[in-house]
Amino acid sequence: MAAQAEAGPSAVAEHIRRCGARATPARIRVLRLLREAPAPLSHAEIETRLGDMALDRVTLYRVLDWLVDSGLAHKNADASRVFRFSAASVGEHATHVHFRCELCGGVYCLDASLPVVPELPSGFSLTRMDFDLRGVCARCSAGAR
Repeated sequence: MAAQAEAGPSAVAEHIRRCGARATPARIRVLRLLREAPAPLSHAEIETRLGDMALDRVTLYRVLDWLVDSGLAHKNADASRVFRFSAASVGEHATHVHFRCELCGGVYCLDASLPVVPELPSGFSLTRMDFDLRGVCARCSAGAR
């Protein structure tokens, strides 16, 4: 039940507003769908799952790009080079390690230490650091056997 409460329309709208943006019906629907999905979804799968509440293609691309740029969703290419989208974890911090499955496109947050930030040249300032490990997740590995 707690997971559904976090994915409910009002909780989703609040997370969008925390990014300093308007919680439009399109953003709410798409982010809610990503949070409820058991695995990352392609653009076409999102269109299909939205059903009667589907958005036009361009609007859906814009919403997905906005969610990714805002840190509310992840975008990764799978083994077939199809982009798949998944919701970022609620309360996810900006600097941590991810494991990205190259087959299904799944993104898993890891509880691992980041490498030490290298000394930056004079005048540079770090605003974000991403560290991704790539490979095959347990679910995809089990399916390959």
